[in-house]
Amino acid sequence: MSLLLLALLNAGPDEAWAEFRGPGGAGHATSTGLPKEWSETKNVTWKTPVHGRGWSSPVVWGKQVWLTTGTPDGTALSVLCLDRESGKILVDEKLFAPPKPNELWKKYNSYASPTPAIEEGRIYVHFGTYGTACLDTKTGKPLWARTDLACDHFRGAGSSPILHENLLILTFDGHDVQYVVALDKKTGKDVWKTPRTHDFGTEDGDRKKGYSTPIIIEAGGKSQLISPASAATVSLDPKTGQLLWWVKHKGHSPAMRSVYGNGLVYFGVGAGNELVAVKPDGKGDVTASHIAWKASKGIGHKPSPLLVDDLIYVVADGGVASCFDAKTGAQVWTQRIGGGFSASPIYADGVIFLFAEDGTCTIFQPGREYKEVGKNKLDGGAECKSTPAFAGKSIFIRTESALYRVEAK
Repeated sequence: MSLLLLALLNAGPDEAWAEFRGPGGAGHATSTGLPKEWSETKNVTWKTPVHGRGWSSPVVWGKQVWLTTGTPDGTALSVLCLDRESGKILVDEKLFAPPKPNELWKKYNSYASPTPAIEEGRIYVHFGTYGTACLDTKTGKPLWARTDLACDHFRGAGSSPILHENLLILTFDGHDVQYVVALDKKTGKDVWKTPRTHDFGTEDGDRKKGYSTPIIIEAGGKSQLISPASAATVSLDPKTGQLLWWVKHKGHSPAMRSVYGNGLVYFGVGAGNELVAVKPDGKGDVTASHIAWKASKGIGHKPSPLLVDDLIYVVADGGVASCFDAKTGAQVWTQRIGGGFSASPIYADGVIFLFAEDGTCTIFQPGREYKEVGKNKLDGGAECKSTPAFAGKSIFIRTESALYRVEAK
């Protein structure tokens, strides 16, 4: 691949979008000068067709944009790298070829839903049990790969990998087994593995699944890995996998990524449609002692919450947005946006971007009253189910068949 003249890795702090929902997974971008208006014919810098099907978000590092995709039947799983300036495909590498992948509910998942994690010189791609690999971003070639991390996802994988110091942390909440594992990011070898040990309250494997991506926080004088699962959300020591505390709750198949602020961890329970705020300074079972508040009105399943100052914003899958007081859980406002939602809201350039599955983006100002700034729609925006990436002055939007770079001209 001589086309990989990828001395393209000089990433400034505003030029990187390195994981699902950006820096720390919080859904906040440092970008300014972003477009507030676009269409198929306005403020589109480039549009590049992407083969296959996938809901993974793009990640951006320097002059590179990476994303994963798969064939509709899941028998070929690939990674792509695009040149950020031109949209030209620089790498198109098939990494895994599962002979008999489990059948999906295609309305609710894809074979390439986990978002990669990227850092200087390396990108980590993950397709659940079907394969995890680390690639050299200069050559596009795998440095190591794993296909032995067993799990029957049943409905497909959804949790994205995250990086912490020397570790690549993966979540496997399947129909048959449920565990979190940390790999040495340089070699791909196991460092620790922690099974889910809480009582799921059922023997139905379909109600033990999970799709949530964990976050790392600093609280109680230590680093904590906050990892939602069906029936409980747990805190682990990210260096060792040791269980620190847990909260039992209703709900299964969580998909939201948690957020942290105001001394509270906010997480969704999945099917059960509840948002829970927990103080992260406890030990053991803190269900009765450390829950600050719960909210159940207007809470969805897939889109993650967004915390901006002392307000938290959520959008239900069916298109109703809500704002809550982040300290008390009191509902501040609710607004019907319309449409279906899978992507998570992003706060950038002083406003909140909310992407619907049909490619419509609603932009509104954060605050205690709903104030819409604008609406935009891409004609080719069908199946816009991945959360866009924000880097520099650009928004990278993935749809059913293409990746767009949108930037004000």
